Amino acid sequence: MDCSLVRTLVHRYCAGEENWVDSRTIYVGHREPPPGAEAYIPQRHPDNRIVSSKYTFWNFIPKNLFEQFRRIANFYFLIIFLVQLIIDTPTSPVTSGLPLFFVITVTAIKQGYEDWLRHKADNAMNQCPVHFIQHGKLVRKQSRKLRVGDIVMVKEDETFPCDLIFLSSSRGDGTCHVTTASLDGESSHKTHYAVQDTKGFHTEEDIDSLHATIECEQPQPDLYKFVGRINVYNDRNDPVVRPLGSENLLLRGATLKNTEKIFGVAIYTGMETKMALNYQSKSQKRSAVEKSMNVFLIVYLCILISKALINTVLKYVWQSKPFRDEPWYNQKTESERQRNLFLRAFTDFLAFMVLFNYIIPVSMYVTVEMQKFLGSYFITWDEEMFDEDTGEGPLVNTSDLNEELGQVEYIFTDKTGTLTENNMEFKECCIEGHVYVPHAVCNGQVLPSTSGIDMIDSSPGAGAREREELFFRALCLCHTIQVKDDDDVDGPRKSPDSGKSCVYISSSPDEVALVEGVQRLGFTYLRLKDNYMEILNRENDVERFELLEILSFDSVRRRMSVIVKSATGEIYLFCKGADSSVFPRVIEGKVEQIRARVERNAVEGLRTLCVAYKRLVPEEYEGVCALLQAAKVALQDRERKLAEAYEQVEKDLILLGATAVEDRLQEKAADTIEALQKAGIKVWVLTGDKMETAAATCYACKLFRRNTQLLELTTKKIEEQSLHDVLFELSKTVLRHSGGLTRDNFSGLSADMQDYGLIIDGAALSLIMKPREDGSCGNYRELFLEICRNCSAVLCCRMAPLQKAQIVKLIKLSKEHPITLAIGDGANDVSMILEAHVGIGVIGKEGRQAARNSDYAVPKFKHLKKMLLVHGHFYYIRISELVQYFFYKNVCFIFPQFLYQFFCGFSQQTLYDTAYLTLYNISFTSLPILLYSLMEQHVSTDTLRRDPSLYRDIAKNALLRWRVFIYWTFLGVFDALVFFFGAYFMFENTTVTSNGQIMTTNTHMIFGNWTFGTLVFTVMVFTVTLKLALDTHYWTWINHFVIWGSLLFYVVFSLLWGGIVWPFLNYQRMYYVFIQMLSSGPAWLLIILLITVSLLPDVLKKVLCRQLWPSATERVQSTCVRGRDYLPELTLLAYPQSPSPWAVWPGPHTKQGTLTWPPLAGLLHNHHRPGPTPHGGTAGGTRTSL
Repeated sequence: MDCSLVRTLVHRYCAGEENWVDSRTIYVGHREPPPGAEAYIPQRHPDNRIVSSKYTFWNFIPKNLFEQFRRIANFYFLIIFLVQLIIDTPTSPVTSGLPLFFVITVTAIKQGYEDWLRHKADNAMNQCPVHFIQHGKLVRKQSRKLRVGDIVMVKEDETFPCDLIFLSSSRGDGTCHVTTASLDGESSHKTHYAVQDTKGFHTEEDIDSLHATIECEQPQPDLYKFVGRINVYNDRNDPVVRPLGSENLLLRGATLKNTEKIFGVAIYTGMETKMALNYQSKSQKRSAVEKSMNVFLIVYLCILISKALINTVLKYVWQSKPFRDEPWYNQKTESERQRNLFLRAFTDFLAFMVLFNYIIPVSMYVTVEMQKFLGSYFITWDEEMFDEDTGEGPLVNTSDLNEELGQVEYIFTDKTGTLTENNMEFKECCIEGHVYVPHAVCNGQVLPSTSGIDMIDSSPGAGAREREELFFRALCLCHTIQVKDDDDVDGPRKSPDSGKSCVYISSSPDEVALVEGVQRLGFTYLRLKDNYMEILNRENDVERFELLEILSFDSVRRRMSVIVKSATGEIYLFCKGADSSVFPRVIEGKVEQIRARVERNAVEGLRTLCVAYKRLVPEEYEGVCALLQAAKVALQDRERKLAEAYEQVEKDLILLGATAVEDRLQEKAADTIEALQKAGIKVWVLTGDKMETAAATCYACKLFRRNTQLLELTTKKIEEQSLHDVLFELSKTVLRHSGGLTRDNFSGLSADMQDYGLIIDGAALSLIMKPREDGSCGNYRELFLEICRNCSAVLCCRMAPLQKAQIVKLIKLSKEHPITLAIGDGANDVSMILEAHVGIGVIGKEGRQAARNSDYAVPKFKHLKKMLLVHGHFYYIRISELVQYFFYKNVCFIFPQFLYQFFCGFSQQTLYDTAYLTLYNISFTSLPILLYSLMEQHVSTDTLRRDPSLYRDIAKNALLRWRVFIYWTFLGVFDALVFFFGAYFMFENTTVTSNGQIMTTNTHMIFGNWTFGTLVFTVMVFTVTLKLALDTHYWTWINHFVIWGSLLFYVVFSLLWGGIVWPFLNYQRMYYVFIQMLSSGPAWLLIILLITVSLLPDVLKKVLCRQLWPSATERVQSTCVRGRDYLPELTLLAYPQSPSPWAVWPGPHTKQGTLTWPPLAGLLHNHHRPGPTPHGGTAGGTRTSL
């Protein structure tokens, strides 16, 4: 339960903040405003302590126990334990209490240790020294003592101690550079700007004399959004009001770079900083396997209750005959005879529940957690998924969804930066019909002797010369690029003549490509200095433009603008953006010619932008300035007011031209999509690009093929026909050729069926999702889904970020409930990544917001192929066997106990000894299945990559369906019948010896109920372990060690447990029982016979199914066995000649020769031929197949 809301309300009202507002006022340096300005209202704010820990010394035990017993399995076993303590039950409370205590203790120690580390880190952070200004002097104190309003000084390479408003820096232009790697993973330097009226305050005395108040929004977690304003009081009464945005905010956790020092005022401290507000975890996602596991658990709980009810009823039926309930050696007392019948029956029911409760496997949850946690390292250690260009490897942000990677049915991918490299190259620009192309191409011919500058296909007339230069100036000025022309930013700058060697830094690769492209055309952007933008023209003259306003880009407007003032006093507004957002605002220019060129470039897969401008007279600019200033200083709805202001300013434009840049397809993106489609996975591309550009990319990456018939559901189509008609027409088309069958069973690549590809844009999707007049929108959605199901691929273009999430949610909640995966690289992809069942972030050039918010992160799109087809496949196979095996072995364990009640008068007598009851799931059968679930490889990794269709064998939770679950359950029941009645018939005929012992007449074996139970238990332990050995296809020495070692441990334990008189036991009913049983030759024969009979049906079933109805995986296994395709599996396995475990592991994502030690690496050893592994190391082992 999230208590943040309750905590917030308590803080507000208990602190006396009844009049809660959405903004706060901060007094810089704690100086009250001058008289008559405004009332001084002191506000309460938290100190600067960071608390990331969950527990304290006093609340650890109660809080941790409360959290652990919220899990239904733990709570269930707690109730069973309490029942054993309260009533007289057939088993000792130790049998339930010890496993529960073990699980609770191990979990508590793990969580306590992790929290202790968090306390340690918090203390180190809270006690680090900070410099702040007090009475004009620099004072040093601990970070935790900072308060809102304190003025802080931060030096180069220091981390900001809280969220600060940037007041001034040692740099003359009032800027500073910071890195935010600890916040969002981005290592590039970002430029922040000081407040215009305070950037000249460079000394402690100057800063201390500052008289100002800051009004800003209350704390919120968005790292990239901030709304505020500062009122600076000078000699005049009226303060100067300046807007504050994210460019003025320095976040806690960020580091100051290339700047000697800065001054800032604390506005958010402690747990109100944006870094602390981002501590909260994302909503929990649950895998399909976990849901199936919970359903199976409920089924077994019902079986448990049924068993207890049956035995309770039969007990009272059996005891209804006289004297059966009162044998001469155990007569009831008078108080027992007078007890209420219903109370006695309820007590007996609880006793039977305790007796049979081991059918619910509490240890399964612990084993599953360990399997997921340890298994997740196989992805991070996989060297084949390490990208040397970026130095990045895959990341696992949650291990709870490992097996979900093997169940994906739909993939939703972004285009730019995910399918493409997001590495832009300037290709051409079109100015009033004249085309400027790179590499000196003129009318399609490569011109000799032209190497330095791009050429024009036909020279413009004299009248067009001005427009041409205006276009180039617009590209040089309309951007937010920073220039880094020296490693030492504060050092001397290069001369303007050397501007061509400048390094451009921007959050958008498009902007860098355009500025570098126009540089080859003779115009070079030099720098922004003292609010003046400098460019170098063709004549090598430096032109200076005063930067008046920046109308920032956003994904809704899809354009940006700047307002600049030339040296001659002319004021220009330059605007660049998508053609759909610029053309409607144009009133002049060669629109049709430029539109035709834009469409042609889009068809070729190029990214296009249009450039326009307009001149502003001084009076018009003053109105624009006032409009923008009013919107900028607004504290409420600032974004909406700015959008409205931008809409009014960016109109009546004159079109100059358009640009085209190429974004190359990522390496092996086409191969990856082809393999995913062969695996039966449907791939959708969701992008904000225009239709033609996105469609060209889809053809290039083989999402669409040459024989794919494209269906359009776009705004243009809807304008010609109604939405209803378009949907029904498309529906008829796809259903007519598919014969009413959806393509969920096809790859979309079949030659027998017509391939369809659907293209839909954002506006059409809005109409489909929009509720109809009668309040329903279901009909259109269902029709749209029906069309999508019958298309092999879908392209959604012109999508806003929220629409991407809507598409994912629409598919996720459809009637088939398919498993969805979303992959993207930018902040605009976060919403769909969070919405999908599995979210994967690409560690790309658009920052790390996607990677931070995802479940997994990969360096390149091509790594998705191995993550799903290999890692996902193995994860699902392993955990499915783990879950089914746990239920199977517990049925084998408890069903003989149920049968035994029919032979002991339903007296709740236990069949097994207490030690066996306790250790069966903890020791005797736990390690083999854990190692199987980490190491099993039913086919080689190369086979999985070569044949993606094997992925279909496990689709739709195939290994955890009801048919498979029932088979495992009945197999467990059959084996239990064999164990029990095999041993029973051996002991059927008995005689009493002269010394009172019971002996079997046919085998002359000393017999008792503990001997009987021990024989059943011995056969059971060997059978369930050998059953797992038969299911194992991939053998290494560690499998042998664990499987045969577990059996040996059971034998040794039984010999010691029954062969020694233990002084701490009040009675020792197992004394000499095991040794006496093994001293009989018929017992050995019976054990071997019963094990063989128990395993035979499963072996026969596998052989028959493999011969008569083989699956694709089984056919491949048979081929591999015939061809001796023994490709080993696990990265952890090492060469036998390695002198130490450290020498055999090259390390995750390290260059060769770097020695790092992975957990468990030293445990494993290779006795067979080494070869490539699915996780990038070498391994040894043999693969067997029935």
